[in-house]
Amino acid sequence: MWRNTQERFGLMARLLHWSIALLLVVLFALGWWTTEMDYYDPLYRVVPNLHRSLGILALLLILVRLGWALYDTRPAAVASMPRWQALAARFTHWLLYAAMLGLPVSGYLLSTADGRGVEVFGLFEIPALLPAASGREEIAGTIHYLLGFGGAWLVLLHAAAALKHHFIDRDDTLLKMIGKPKGD
Repeated sequence: MWRNTQERFGLMARLLHWSIALLLVVLFALGWWTTEMDYYDPLYRVVPNLHRSLGILALLLILVRLGWALYDTRPAAVASMPRWQALAARFTHWLLYAAMLGLPVSGYLLSTADGRGVEVFGLFEIPALLPAASGREEIAGTIHYLLGFGGAWLVLLHAAAALKHHFIDRDDTLLKMIGKPKGD
């Protein structure tokens, strides 16, 4: 079943959720690795180019996920969830979306600060939309760094909340995203 129901997320939402989650973990690791590299590292150009290409892919998937979320219904929260938790979950999800959109935008601005475009998997190039500008690299880099680590903390909070619901509250919040509520 592609679409969500009141009881669970559909296949499309689950595929987007888990593929983006995996991609974000890989991007975080590659980004961290990139900051530790020096000019003489044999992978000095390979790893940052892969990071940028995967960042563009992540942006596309996130835009599809946002579009799908606006189009499709959302499963109901579990009845036992206190209202404050439901509001906190909704707020955290919006912060996650903001970080997931801000990261590739700031990464693009960082990568194109010298006026050159971003090559995507060696297949095509996304041109620089702004002329080269001094100072933009530092600002975009700081924003990218803060969003990267802030987003990572939000992902950890999101995962911890899902595990808390599963193991402590024993409700089917996590199972809805896996695709099998308790009643099945």
